Amino acid sequence: MKLSKTSWILLTAGIFIIVFTSLGVVLYQRLNHQSHLEDELKLAQRKLDGVQLESLSRQQADLEARLDEIVSGSEDAKAALSQTVTSTAVSNRLFDIAATYDVTITELSSTGLAPEELEGVGCSALPFTGQVEGDLADIVSFVVRLNNDLTTGVVQSVAITVPETSNGENATASLALVIYTYQGD
Repeated sequence: MKLSKTSWILLTAGIFIIVFTSLGVVLYQRLNHQSHLEDELKLAQRKLDGVQLESLSRQQADLEARLDEIVSGSEDAKAALSQTVTSTAVSNRLFDIAATYDVTITELSSTGLAPEELEGVGCSALPFTGQVEGDLADIVSFVVRLNNDLTTGVVQSVAITVPETSNGENATASLALVIYTYQGD
C-alpha cells in the first residue's frame, strides 16, 4: 500500500496533533497539581504563622518558674524531714502538749528508729504507741494538736473509749503515731 504525498502530510500532521494534545494534557495536569501543592503550602504557612512563638516562650518561662517553686518546696520539705529526731525529744513534746490540754499520758512506748520509704523517699520512722486519759473534748484537742504540731509526723490511729456512766471516770484513748526524718541522698 502506497500512500500519496498528501496522505503522508495528513498522517504526519495527525500524529503531531495527537502528540501535542497529549503533551498539553500532561502539562495541564502538572500545572493543576503544582497549583494545588502551592495552595497547600500557603495554608501550612498560614497555620505556622498562627503559632505564637512569643506565647510559647512565655509559657516556657512560666513552667520554669513553677518548676523552681516545686524544687524549692521539695528542698524545704527535705530540710524539715532532715531534723534529727530522738524518742526523748518527741516524748517530751508529747508530754508538753498533754499538759496543755489536761490529758494524762498513762503509757508511751517506741520501738526506735526504723528505715521506711515515704512516697518514694528514704526516711527513718520513729513509731510511738500510747494510752492517754482525760476529758473527751481534751483528748480530741490533744490529738488534733499532735497532728498539727508534729510537722514530720502523723497520727496513724486513735481509739477512744468513753465510760458508759458518768461516775467520775475519764475517757481513755489508745493512739499510734509515727515521726519521720529524712535519711539523705
